[in-house]
Amino acid sequence: MKILLAVDGSKYSDATAQAMISRLRPEGADVLVLQVIEPRIFSTPPQMAEGYAPEQEEIMKPLLAQAHEVTNWISGELQSAGFRAQPRVLVAETRGGILDAAAEWHADLIVIGSHGRRGLSRFLLGTVAESVVRSASCSVLVVRIPAKPESDTGRTQP
Repeated sequence: MKILLAVDGSKYSDATAQAMISRLRPEGADVLVLQVIEPRIFSTPPQMAEGYAPEQEEIMKPLLAQAHEVTNWISGELQSAGFRAQPRVLVAETRGGILDAAAEWHADLIVIGSHGRRGLSRFLLGTVAESVVRSASCSVLVVRIPAKPESDTGRTQP
């Protein structure tokens, strides 16, 4: 089974990874731990040469480094639990990036937290999770965490 685990470095994605470890069987499961980073500039003015946005690169460097740290750490946790896991960081619009990566990788299941960094508890489902549920061509497991999550999700990494 091919499982795409969408993470964003929030307490919700940490809880999602832990829920996956406790609820899914690792035997025969390949996991793609994916974090999608949205670019700060979506389009370049036509008069600007393609690829010319040095300030964009400087803005994205720390975000990409943090995303690689998160995906590597979660992949390691999954590997320790017996899953075959690999990290991937993608620069794209979040919803589209998750759906495109799932389609390209031929995922059988997408696991995603009910809310992420932008989630608000008053909403039934976060906008990214809702969009993925509505548009995915495979099954989607949405993981919720309690309304008052514990401050320690078991994560030892910053």
